[in-house]
Amino acid sequence: MITAPSPTSVALLLGLSFFLGLAFEEFFAHTDERRPGGIRTFPLLALAGGALYLFDPVRFLPFTAGLLVLGAWLFVYYGAHVSEHEKQAGDDENSDINVGLVIPVLNVLAYVLGAAALALPPWVAVTITVAAVLLLTGREQLHALARRVEIKEIVTVGEFLILTGIVLPLLPSHPVTTLTAITPRQVWLALVVVCSFSYASYLAQRYWAAAARGLWMAALGGMYSSTATTVVLARQAKTDPALKRQAQAGITLATAIMYLRILAVVAIFNFELARVLALPLCALSLAGFAICALQYWFGKPRGAPKPPAMHLAASGNPLELGAAAVFAALFVAVSLVSAVAKAQFGVSGIYGLAAIVGVTDIDPFVLNLAQGGVAGVAEAQLAAAILIAASSNNVLKAVYAASFAGGKATAGSAAALLLLAVAGVAIAIAMAMWLL
Repeated sequence: MITAPSPTSVALLLGLSFFLGLAFEEFFAHTDERRPGGIRTFPLLALAGGALYLFDPVRFLPFTAGLLVLGAWLFVYYGAHVSEHEKQAGDDENSDINVGLVIPVLNVLAYVLGAAALALPPWVAVTITVAAVLLLTGREQLHALARRVEIKEIVTVGEFLILTGIVLPLLPSHPVTTLTAITPRQVWLALVVVCSFSYASYLAQRYWAAAARGLWMAALGGMYSSTATTVVLARQAKTDPALKRQAQAGITLATAIMYLRILAVVAIFNFELARVLALPLCALSLAGFAICALQYWFGKPRGAPKPPAMHLAASGNPLELGAAAVFAALFVAVSLVSAVAKAQFGVSGIYGLAAIVGVTDIDPFVLNLAQGGVAGVAEAQLAAAILIAASSNNVLKAVYAASFAGGKATAGSAAALLLLAVAGVAIAIAMAMWLL
């Protein structure tokens, strides 16, 4: 017995197949080539696929038979299509024959879409259709991107996928030493999360022209490494005085983004800790944005010509195995030291360690606390330690900003970083005292 589909499912079927056909017609509108498919064919194929599915929604026999008939017809069409292109090419050995499979694939997709719209949740059919349309209409942009991407980066991403999809599930999910509660899987998962944030920034800086200069560059630098961004901008301000205002605003902006990055990373692993940190980190970030705006807009001399745009060369690929190994080693070392500091000095040891790690990479320390690497510590105390680490890192960046720029060029940013550091420590002290 055939189960009647809902009107909503039928409307979705027709709407999505019409949308797919419309994109198909628009894409091939500039050619005179005869092709199967379009604004009428695709809705008909979708209706046929949906109707045949309804005849036997368990074994799919009618639907499979219809798919075989469609496939046989498309096979004949494709053979004729290839022969036609070969004739047009003639005897020219240098001609490039590329008939593609887009037309047969889209016809099959339209047929399958009918059953998907009736049998699966609506988001599945919508996602399939939208993805197909975007891939169809974005051909030029995708080919241009493929020409720009270096093979080295493709290999690096492949290695990262192997380490994420194969190695990560195989790692033990239980501690392998009594010195720390952190498991190998937690270490590698932390690596994956941090590298993903950094890689998004890396790709934007490398392949998006607007992101490699100006304040966009500084914002993405804060997402990757606010310390490295501070050093680069301080050096630019020293070599080119015309960049002083932009460099100062960029240094402050990178630190403002750093606070939001810390909050996002913590939220992935420990939502309760993120809730405690949300207000102070957002407040510090807003303060950084406000100082950045003052430095950029009100520090501009009247009548001064437009300064050249700052530029930042893309940092090293964060997915490379060398950088990943260093991060994993730092994470394990910080986890072990944190456990020893907690055992020997209690919470005060964690606060002291937070102040020390600020002069290095604070990500391993923050992730260790977020994943429960230190037991028996309240959420507010963990939050205070993270604020101390971020503030210590700001002090280091203030020193870098002053020293690499020669003192005066980025003195405003150095002062802003020290102000944010003092504010962060004050909030941390208030949170720690509140528990006493």
